[in-house]
Amino acid sequence: MISVVLATYNEEKNLAKCLNSVRDWADEIVVVDGSSIDKTREIAKKYRALIVKTTNKLNFHINKQMAIDHAKGDLVLQLDADEVVDEELRNFILELNKKVAKTKISAWYLKRKNYFFGRFLKKGGQYPDQVIRLFKKNRAYLPAKDVHEQMVVKGVTKIADGHLLHYSNPRFAVYWHKFNTYTSFKAHQLEDSKVKINFFSFFYFVFYKPILTFFNLYFRHKGFVDGWAGFIFAYFSGFYFLVSYLKYYELTLNHD
Repeated sequence: MISVVLATYNEEKNLAKCLNSVRDWADEIVVVDGSSIDKTREIAKKYRALIVKTTNKLNFHINKQMAIDHAKGDLVLQLDADEVVDEELRNFILELNKKVAKTKISAWYLKRKNYFFGRFLKKGGQYPDQVIRLFKKNRAYLPAKDVHEQMVVKGVTKIADGHLLHYSNPRFAVYWHKFNTYTSFKAHQLEDSKVKINFFSFFYFVFYKPILTFFNLYFRHKGFVDGWAGFIFAYFSGFYFLVSYLKYYELTLNHD
C-alpha cells in the first residue's frame, strides 16, 4: 500500500497539479492543512484525500510529520504541494511497492529539479538536490527543529530513479514570500540560541556569511551556468543571513 502525504497552507494554485501526478496509483492521500483560507481543502476533497485540519505553524515540518503519522501504507511518499512526480519516479515507486516488504532499504533520496526565475536550475547546489521523501512506514521521521532539515532515517538509504519537479518559485513574488517566512523563523532560532549582538556576530551575519554563501553558490558550485537566475538565487541565498540577523536584532529591541 502506498500512502502519499502532504502538509498544506493556501495551496490552491499548486495542489491539483501535484495530486494529478499521484492520483492514479496512490492507495491513500493524506493532507494535513494549516487552516487554509483559500480552496485548498476543497481541491483535496476532489482527490478523496483524508483531510486533517490544524493550525498553520511557522515550522511547517510539524504538520508534515503529522501527515506522516496518519499514513497507513507500508510505503510513504511525502510531498510538498508544489512538487510533481515524474514518470520515471512513478514507475520506480510502483516497482518498489511490489517488493517493499523484502527490501532491506529503509528510505530513498529523491532527486529534485528546482524551478526558479523561469527555469530549472542545473547548478548552484540546486541539482540534484537530493531529499529523503520516500520511506517505509515508521522508518523515517522529521525532528521538526528546522525548516531545512532532512529526515532522520532508521536504517539504510538509497537514491531512487526519476525526479521530483519542484515548482517552488514560479514567480519572484512567491520566492519573496517564502524568503520572509524563512528569515523570520531563522531570527527566532537565533533568539532561542541567545546569539549575542556585538561586532563579531554583526560581521559574521552581515558580511562574512552572505559573501561566503554567494561565492560558494555562484562560483564554486557554478551557479553562473544558470545565467541571471543563478545570480539572483546565489545573491538572495547570501542575503538570507543578513535579513535574518536584522530581524533578530529587532526582536531583541522589542524585548527591552
